[in-house]
Amino acid sequence: MTSSAAQSTTETIELAPSYWVPLGFLALAGAIAFLNSWAALPIALFGLFLTYQASSLRLTFTPTSLDVQRGTNPPFRSFPYSEWQNWRIYWPNLPILFYFKEINSIHFLPILFNAQQLQDCLEARCPRTD
Repeated sequence: MTSSAAQSTTETIELAPSYWVPLGFLALAGAIAFLNSWAALPIALFGLFLTYQASSLRLTFTPTSLDVQRGTNPPFRSFPYSEWQNWRIYWPNLPILFYFKEINSIHFLPILFNAQQLQDCLEARCPRTD
């Protein structure tokens, strides 16, 4: 995807999945397993859960909202940009967490999709004020 494509706020863009965060948890579990296999087990299970989520969930930027869907099913959650107050990608050099605040709620999501696409779409559709 080119940055000019991300700048178009009238097209719908589906973010590509990224497996860096799940693989990081699985690698951490592998390293901890040498010290204590019981301590590594919950970290490995969480890594597997994130792997499944990255392969099945899709984030789609529409002209009016950020939609979350599983596979090709209709969106099960929609976040209209008009209700967004702020957003941030934590640790941009090693993006692992995406935060956004709506009028009535706060959301934290692990970065399970292309972080550069995410940032490009956010800047085009919900410019930050701070």
